[in-house]
Amino acid sequence: MALPFRLLILQHPREAINPKSTARLLSLAVPESIHRVGLAFRSLSTAVGGKTDPQGWGVLYLGGKRESREARGEGPVTVLRPKGPGQGPAISGVVALDGNWKQSKSLWWRNPWLLRLNRIIVRPKERAAYGSLRREPRPESLSTLEAIAHCAEHLGHAPAASEALRKLLDEHLALWRS
Repeated sequence: MALPFRLLILQHPREAINPKSTARLLSLAVPESIHRVGLAFRSLSTAVGGKTDPQGWGVLYLGGKRESREARGEGPVTVLRPKGPGQGPAISGVVALDGNWKQSKSLWWRNPWLLRLNRIIVRPKERAAYGSLRREPRPESLSTLEAIAHCAEHLGHAPAASEALRKLLDEHLALWRS
């Protein structure tokens, strides 16, 4: 399945051994994706494995109070530019931090180059599909696969890719529930 943007998944080493994680499933479903397991990477270019311009990249970001205020009233997926509001290049790549919330924060702070990327805030209308299978700290917390499905639909206008990812997640969760 092709996404309308490049996908880089940075996965915390502890999350890599969690069988409920969706990062490996996502990287198998999107063959062009790049899946790295580790804590720190020198730069976006290092993580991607080649020279790339960070201006067109965004990182999935849960957001703090300030970002939530800035993004309030916008659609289900909001892009916050590092230099304030305004138009920038279209999102050509998305970085997903995969891990529980403590692990994701660790990835965020160990990779300071992420601060130079656009921040992508996803605020779904529905609760996460995991439900009781995995505890989430906030109602807007999603699995990596769910967040990328929202990005495909709202940033890339690719409803077919989004629907295919959601179906894959439903099948994955059905196995865990049975």
